Amino acid sequence: MSKTESVTEVVDEAEKAPVSLIAKLEEEGDIAADYLEGLLDITDLDGDIDIDVENDRAALAIVGGKLRHLVGSDGEVLDALQELTRLAVQTATGDRSRLMLDIDGYRAGRKSELRKLAEDSAQEVTSSKNSLKLAPMNAFERKIIHDTIQTLGLTSESEGEDPDRCVIIFPA
Repeated sequence: MSKTESVTEVVDEAEKAPVSLIAKLEEEGDIAADYLEGLLDITDLDGDIDIDVENDRAALAIVGGKLRHLVGSDGEVLDALQELTRLAVQTATGDRSRLMLDIDGYRAGRKSELRKLAEDSAQEVTSSKNSLKLAPMNAFERKIIHDTIQTLGLTSESEGEDPDRCVIIFPA
């Protein structure tokens, strides 16, 4: 399990002792991994679970085996499994979890596609000097777009209500 450099401390209410954020996220990862292993066992699916801590959140990836159907169309099943896993962690810890789940490399591939879309869109906005409204996206996808646009020196904002919430990119 890799660790980030964050040293933020959180007070454990049960023991009133400081606990590092990394330790808390590692605990979330372990709880989530146990939950996901149980699901894989019940469904008789093979897969290895990798646990990591990235950007101050637990990150889990299920790799190996035939898991593409656990991603679903446009990641819908993956999103549902992520929410169920977050609820399992919340039930065990009493705290809301922001863990990220990837299956069969779907989210990693999607990040690359979205970064490319953001770069191409930023180029279009820069050359046309007009804002551009992208197709509706989920929160994960919008965050990738916003982060990429920000690094390119432009601004963006989300507009609308889920599931029709979309990103608008503005010229500099």
